[in-house]
Amino acid sequence: MDFNDALNNHLRLTEKQKNILERAGFKTVRDLLWHFPARYEKFHIPKAAADLAEGDEAAVSGRVISSKTLKTWRRRMAIAETIVSDGTGTLRITWFNQPYMANILTPEKEYSFSGKVQRNKKGLYMANPDYREGVVQYEQENKDGLSPIYPETRGLHSKWFQFAIKKILKNLPAGLNDPIPAEILKNYNLPSLRTALLAIHLPKKEKMSEAARKRFAFEEIFLIQLDRQRKRIERDKLEAGAINIDQEKIKEFRSSLPYALTSAQEKSVAAILADISYSKPMSRLLEGDVGSGKTVIAAIASYAAASNGKQVAYMAPTEVLARQLYQEFIERFRNYRLAVALATSAEFRKFPSKAYPAKDTHLSRSQLIKFVGSGQVPILIGTHALIQDKIKFRNLGLVVIDEQHRFGVNQRAMLAQKSTPHLLSMTATPIPRTLALTIYGDLDLTILDEMPPGRKKVITVIVPPSQRARAYEQMRAEISQGRQAYVVCPRIEENSVAAKKISLEMKSVKEEHKKLSASIFPEFEIGILHGKMTPKEKEKEMNSFRENKTKILVATSVIEVGVNVPNATIIMIEGAERFGLAQLHQLRGRILRSTHQAYCFIFTESPSQKTLARLKALTDANTGFELAEYDLQFRGPGELSGSKQWGISDIGMEALKNIKMVEAARLEAQKLLQKDFELKNYPALKSLVPRFENLHFE
Repeated sequence: MDFNDALNNHLRLTEKQKNILERAGFKTVRDLLWHFPARYEKFHIPKAAADLAEGDEAAVSGRVISSKTLKTWRRRMAIAETIVSDGTGTLRITWFNQPYMANILTPEKEYSFSGKVQRNKKGLYMANPDYREGVVQYEQENKDGLSPIYPETRGLHSKWFQFAIKKILKNLPAGLNDPIPAEILKNYNLPSLRTALLAIHLPKKEKMSEAARKRFAFEEIFLIQLDRQRKRIERDKLEAGAINIDQEKIKEFRSSLPYALTSAQEKSVAAILADISYSKPMSRLLEGDVGSGKTVIAAIASYAAASNGKQVAYMAPTEVLARQLYQEFIERFRNYRLAVALATSAEFRKFPSKAYPAKDTHLSRSQLIKFVGSGQVPILIGTHALIQDKIKFRNLGLVVIDEQHRFGVNQRAMLAQKSTPHLLSMTATPIPRTLALTIYGDLDLTILDEMPPGRKKVITVIVPPSQRARAYEQMRAEISQGRQAYVVCPRIEENSVAAKKISLEMKSVKEEHKKLSASIFPEFEIGILHGKMTPKEKEKEMNSFRENKTKILVATSVIEVGVNVPNATIIMIEGAERFGLAQLHQLRGRILRSTHQAYCFIFTESPSQKTLARLKALTDANTGFELAEYDLQFRGPGELSGSKQWGISDIGMEALKNIKMVEAARLEAQKLLQKDFELKNYPALKSLVPRFENLHFE
């Protein structure tokens, strides 16, 4: 058996099943065998069919008398119905939405069923029970037998996974090639691949499944570390070109800043300037909480590079942030005769203009490409547009990537590969240490753990529906004192009948803008900002808000990253349950830009206690790092920013909760690569590493 075999080589599948499996991402034997149980259930105490009563949780062993498929009268739901007899009586077994069960259970064969006994017009029945072949003895099952319960997806139920995986495991070869070296398995007391696969899918004891989960968690983190450490070693062999640090010039530039750096910023600047003074390319991640001052550090590094004749490419995830950084850098470098340019998918600009040196000017794409290629633009700021093939730098010395978790590894590499520049990645998204060590194992980590002096902690309040009017009044009082406010909604507009039905739960920007303007705050100028607007429309709205002409800005999470308006001191977040904690923390950071007291009002229509407990963590945590650790423990890393698109499995998540396991995987990866960088002696391992190349945190 080869794990890369197509599933239909081992299972009898209909065309419909093939399509369902493919849509869900199950194409190979590996895909199926690495779909691990979410939990396990034990069989209930056996009872005779004659002794069963409604509400019992019991196990019944009996012979299948008949099986058939039918549809429910009202909802036309496909079901399988089986009649079982144990000699004392009969019991109806029903599987909802699983008609295939009628073909799986063999007539006249004995099975054991475990579940809750219910009653309808036809009498007693069990719905979707766990089942085993043969008669199950309770004494044995109570101490040994566990039934796997798998995560389900549309058209693929746990019972189908049990059946299919068990069938494939019957043909699992005895001498299965294990990708993890034997000495590593021995050092950490991890089971072999074959033992682990059997133990995780068909465990006889809980300890067996726990050992198997530990092995697969370690394996995933180990493979990621191998990929990251190889990239790091390969990058360290390259030549970036040392940047001569003129301390007098740096001192002069820093003296032009309107504030003194914090001690954390001082340490970060020192580490970065030391890195770029060597020919070995810098690879550093600067992680700092919202408002901790990462941009000014990037500006100092950019000045050091540009004043040495090197070019700087600064990539931001959104056009709004790219334009803001462009304006900020113009102000920073206005007196230093350094040209700054902007490149997004919608526009190209350059400062200074030849005709009007105090202003910037619009450029054509070809003009910008020419200026960058000739070296006339030392600092280029932009979005994904920077990685276009036609943009070629004459002497690229430094790449800065803002909110770098939003870019995949390949996107970051495409920018860095325009030559071999020094690389500074930055993020304000709170990332737990284990996650940073794993996903960014190829980068050195610097943490900004200090806020500028005078910043006050944002007062965060979860507002119940009955207190909404009171929150509005507080917003009115703040705006009347000269402050400004954001109102954030999860959606742009009501674009369908279904959307209108749930609009109370999921507010839209357009509807909220209309309501606030007409009936809540008619006395204030209210702006609107969302991703479907043109760049010119976005810029007009942002300028109006920056200049305090607009008092309230109703927006989607497009303001989440980097938007800086110090006068805004209130943010109202509608439908907060629809955002991840890290995303909520980022949104709250928009009002942490001054020494004024700031307020964050969180609205949720969800009555769920779990949701309220999660949102309460936002009110309790002092820093984004605390919040990230909470989210990792209680939600899982794939949801840290409200998404599950970054590639680590649920079982890999378990390793991220264990710093010792992450550090062990990192150490073993480094040791193995020192011994065999090309992994020539570990072909199975080598074939698996590329699976994690594009892993990123989003």
